Amino acid sequence: MLTDTKLRALKPRTSAYRLADANGLCIEVRPSGAKAWRYRYRYAGKPSIITLAEYPAMGLAEARAERDRLRALVRGGGNPANVARVERAAKVERAENTFGAIATEFLNKRAKEGLSPGSVKRERRLIEKDMAAIGMLPITDVTAPLLLGALRKLEKRGVVETAHRARSFAGRVFRYAIATGRAQSNPANDLVGALEHPQVKHLATVTDPDKIGDLLRSMYSYSGSPVTQAALKLAPMLFVRPGELRKARWADIDLPGAEWRFTTSKTGTPHIVPLATQAKEILEDLQPLTRRSEFVFPGVRSAKRPMSENTVTAALRYLGYDGDTITGHGFRAMARTVLDEVLGFRPDYIEHQLAHAVRDPLGRAYNRTTHLAERKKMMQAWADYLDALRVSADNLPIPRGVA
Repeated sequence: MLTDTKLRALKPRTSAYRLADANGLCIEVRPSGAKAWRYRYRYAGKPSIITLAEYPAMGLAEARAERDRLRALVRGGGNPANVARVERAAKVERAENTFGAIATEFLNKRAKEGLSPGSVKRERRLIEKDMAAIGMLPITDVTAPLLLGALRKLEKRGVVETAHRARSFAGRVFRYAIATGRAQSNPANDLVGALEHPQVKHLATVTDPDKIGDLLRSMYSYSGSPVTQAALKLAPMLFVRPGELRKARWADIDLPGAEWRFTTSKTGTPHIVPLATQAKEILEDLQPLTRRSEFVFPGVRSAKRPMSENTVTAALRYLGYDGDTITGHGFRAMARTVLDEVLGFRPDYIEHQLAHAVRDPLGRAYNRTTHLAERKKMMQAWADYLDALRVSADNLPIPRGVA
């Protein structure tokens, strides 16, 4: 019988050789010097042999215990080779069906469907860092308490909003796993209300008329790329979501009809942006420069991709406006406030133009053409108002909207 002393003393030869222990257990020494436990048995009258594990990762006592388990299996009519294949397949399946593996598969799918590079980067960080504690667990082993434990770590770091994003993302991963037959429940749903409420931080914006005028004059003085100049001018005038502006396509813009029709990024619904005279002029000046690209604002490195999501923000920072003063999203807040409180337009016109869900008294969503004539007047009045603020630092007469 083998001993640990004998095992340690075994030397490799030019070809593999085996030394028996007892009851079918043996050690195989390979030319490389590796040593592996093997078990010999007979099944259905035929000799068979399987590898258990390498030595010294599996010690002598462990190897004998595993041999005894397999001997009992053979006596009961089982075939250790078949069992080993099933166990290996189960291990592979468990490795492929961890929360991290399925989350990565889901994220890759969304990336192929058009998820922005920035969002891909943020969600990959959620998988690889923020929820690493559950990443290696089979998704069916991730319970609500385990998920909450991972989210609590984010709370303790003071990133409560990230914790809420992580819970939301985990919920989408579980829904995907259920749809693909790899999970049966969604523990993220059980955590609604379990996390701290994040402090509401309003998007940085400017609503004071004098400060809006200063901002617009700075933006119009930007001397960078003509494409970026155009995007800066249109951002406050059209007040769409930043991602919608940078991904604008010429095919969606009807310059003669003065309309931009597209599908919103947030709700996936059709939307119409009436183009004021000033917006049309900016686009007409830009068209000869970028019309060979499908994108109104193509990227610097490739005309086949839209401009970077950081382009407008970087230009604002270059002009001296930090994130606590104005952001790309802040132009929407600016328009919402001023159109209501200064120009006097009806809130429902404004909400429609912001592409927010607006419903009738019966709870039905209005379609994209609702109040379109009034919204065209509103968008022209807004462009005129911005021009008035930009061209003079004095308090000019303010055009009033149609109430």
